[in-house]
Amino acid sequence: MAKTSIALALGSGAARGWSHIGVIDVLTEAGIKPDIICGTSMGALVGAVHASGRLEALRDWAMGADWRAVAAMVDVNVLAGGLVDGTNIVNWLNGLGLPATMADLPLPFAAVATDITSGREIWLRSGPLAAAVRASIGMPGLFSPTSIDGRWLADGGLVNPVPVSLCRAMGADFTIAINLNDELSGRPLVSPVEPAPAAPPRPESLFDLIRSIPASVQAQMSSLSFFGASQTPGYFDVLANSVDIMQNHITRSRLAGEPPHAMILPAVSGLGLLDFHRAAEAIAAGRAAAEQALPVIEARLRGIRPG
Repeated sequence: MAKTSIALALGSGAARGWSHIGVIDVLTEAGIKPDIICGTSMGALVGAVHASGRLEALRDWAMGADWRAVAAMVDVNVLAGGLVDGTNIVNWLNGLGLPATMADLPLPFAAVATDITSGREIWLRSGPLAAAVRASIGMPGLFSPTSIDGRWLADGGLVNPVPVSLCRAMGADFTIAINLNDELSGRPLVSPVEPAPAAPPRPESLFDLIRSIPASVQAQMSSLSFFGASQTPGYFDVLANSVDIMQNHITRSRLAGEPPHAMILPAVSGLGLLDFHRAAEAIAAGRAAAEQALPVIEARLRGIRPG
């Protein structure tokens, strides 16, 4: 009888996506290795690295990354359809030793992106690997879109945050979904009023970093009131909460119609979308969730595998 084909559907979630590493670690330790990997947004990034056999390098970078390492990724270009151009991220991905194209990967891999002209869900299954990942992580309002084959592509989380359907289309018999968008609503938009600090605080997250963009760049954006003290919700606060709400609702809808065989739910709602410097917490949450789900996954796999 044919071998059961196992797929991982790695969901979107920006910095929360570091938890995918912890999940993969637990599954690997249990002898559950994917035959297919599909990812959306940060899930596409981690999935591409895992499919390349370079997850250890990614883990090392993530665990050692502080706000300075994150800052090195930020190439501000407010005239390119987003605040961040993303060239530095592509260069960083290439520096991890990933293959040039998806055809060179040892495992089948695909990423989800969104055509921002038509609104169509786009499955990226061939072509340059780094470009596919860059397209899939292109959160509107933060990253500029990516042009591939004449289409402008943005974050796949706009249409399919947890790509179970793509795993099935690629021939998976058993899909394990990692959903990072569960129970994300409810964070306050406006912080309590506190006395202004005597000096600007050191940036501790990517949100803080972007807020500290030099005045020459801020001047290009002054009409949008992204910066400055206010007791109304800030641009990045509204953006983050809006993305959370959107992806939570889309994820629930898609998974209701396309349920996976098993689902892992890391408890990462306390992490902000851009808290990339908190990888240790996210990876630990991924491990804990995977360990909790592992008995169910193993039992369901035994039920479908040939005896």
